[in-house]
Amino acid sequence: MKICRFLQAATPRCGMLVEDGVLPLDDLAATSGEKYLADALQGGDLRRLLPTDSAVWRTLCDVVAELSGDPASLQAFSLPRSELTLLPPMATPSKLLLLAGNYADHIRESGEVAQERQRTFPYVFMKPPSTTLVGDRSQVHIPSISPDQIDHEVELAVIMGRTARGVSAAQALDYVAGYTIVNDLSDRNFRPNPTRHQRPRDPFFDWLHGKWHDGFCPCGPCMVTRDELPDPQALTLELTVDGELRQSGTTADMIFSVAEIIEFISSWITLEPGDIIATGTPAGVGKATGKFLQAGQQVIATIPGIGSLTTHIVA
Repeated sequence: MKICRFLQAATPRCGMLVEDGVLPLDDLAATSGEKYLADALQGGDLRRLLPTDSAVWRTLCDVVAELSGDPASLQAFSLPRSELTLLPPMATPSKLLLLAGNYADHIRESGEVAQERQRTFPYVFMKPPSTTLVGDRSQVHIPSISPDQIDHEVELAVIMGRTARGVSAAQALDYVAGYTIVNDLSDRNFRPNPTRHQRPRDPFFDWLHGKWHDGFCPCGPCMVTRDELPDPQALTLELTVDGELRQSGTTADMIFSVAEIIEFISSWITLEPGDIIATGTPAGVGKATGKFLQAGQQVIATIPGIGSLTTHIVA
């Protein structure tokens, strides 16, 4: 099931992506006589359907399964996707966590990857969700304060479905609601107060603050439920800029798997339903190639099974 959020007449709603259309979930619930589900869907906040072991989530799955056997009826509800604005799958998650340096394209042998895991741990940072998250086909403005080295990073993102604290890697995927795509946009040359006195931690905070510009976390186009992507370590990722392939990789190259990331973070942070974790990016970013984003360019991040996330870069 591909669940999304969209705007219709300036009102957020929840839907299900089907080919080139969107099925409003509240309409489907009302047709099935599930008033409790229809009420939960009002306001377009998918977090109201979580956790994934709740009665309302099970009702949603039952309604979709029942109606999926009647394609003609579903078609009657379909809204053209081209006429809708898709929003991030989660409106304002309590936490938007991201990983740095989690792909080892130069490490090929499993023994070396195992050694890397033992020697290190995941680098986790945060972005402010209310101002960085934007949806599919959004315009992202190049910040005038620092416009010259804006970078792209295609990432698989996890959306948590249940509260997780102290979860083992063996159990971790049971706590996932689904997966989406994130483009972790980065300002590689953010240098506030360039005449400042250099302090030892300035480079780290410059890097971190360069992640926080408004709109710098495009996310979407939907959340694909966990049952449709049972192995998150068997997915390909690609990113193009104006049709030119810039990044191509596979989640099999992660140093720390999705399950291991959840185990690590939940060992010291309580993960809540709706929290988003972006799991790192493969090779090909602009910092390595010298190709940074410019106004007028179109960036498309793709993960088969989830879809494509398009971002328009503007001045």
